[in-house]
Amino acid sequence: MEIVPIKTKRDYHRTLKEIEGLMTAKRNTPKGDRLDVLVTLVEAWEAQHYPLDLPDPVAAIHYHMEQNGLVAKDLVPYIGGRSRVYEVLNRKRPLSLKMIRRLHKGLGIPAESLIKADPEATQLVG
Repeated sequence: MEIVPIKTKRDYHRTLKEIEGLMTAKRNTPKGDRLDVLVTLVEAWEAQHYPLDLPDPVAAIHYHMEQNGLVAKDLVPYIGGRSRVYEVLNRKRPLSLKMIRRLHKGLGIPAESLIKADPEATQLVG
């Protein structure tokens, strides 16, 4: 099984085409093993050339609220009083480390999204 690195867009597209032909390969077979290796190469290429940017913290909170049918008052146990919740949601107050921990643990919002610097917030408070 000869595997070559993906160095160009042409290599990338060729590898995608080969993966498409191997999609029905059974696990633990030579074709299945080749598929696994090629997918790993493509994932590495895509991570380097097409990185996904995490949403800013407030966008992550809004998304989570929308997906789970939550309203601002549902965030009070994680952020603080209603006025503090609205300050955070309107980008008037940055998230504190305590808020980040509570939102992550209590609501399952990825910590990576909550920690990311909010371009409109001035600072992260402890």
